[in-house]
Amino acid sequence: QVQVVESGGGLLQAGGSLRLSCTTPGLTFVDYVLARFRQAPWKQREVVSCISRSVVKTYYVDSVKDRFTISRDNANNTMYLQMNNLKPDDTAMYYCAARMTESLTLLVMDRRQYDHWGQGTQVTVSS
Repeated sequence: QVQVVESGGGLLQAGGSLRLSCTTPGLTFVDYVLARFRQAPWKQREVVSCISRSVVKTYYVDSVKDRFTISRDNANNTMYLQMNNLKPDDTAMYYCAARMTESLTLLVMDRRQYDHWGQGTQVTVSS
């Protein structure tokens, strides 16, 4: 029943690091473009990062550039979001999203285009 599983969130102080993981036991991992979204209380869910089926293309929202790195290990069917120098403004529920595509290079930043979602993992950064 569960198609997308994610983990790695936690509670930590500003300046710390976390690595979020995402797997797709119910999906054929290599066939999907993947993204990370986050949603803070009373805010819309926003894209944080995206990675194509091929690792040649990635996207980062401006607020996380130079701090976050998205990657995927297709041999191990795992996507990672390395989050460094975390700030209180990064506090949110983080979601893994997947969309099947035939394109090796497609990036999708629109949440409405994703049809597979993880359960979310909470990241809380204290001052």
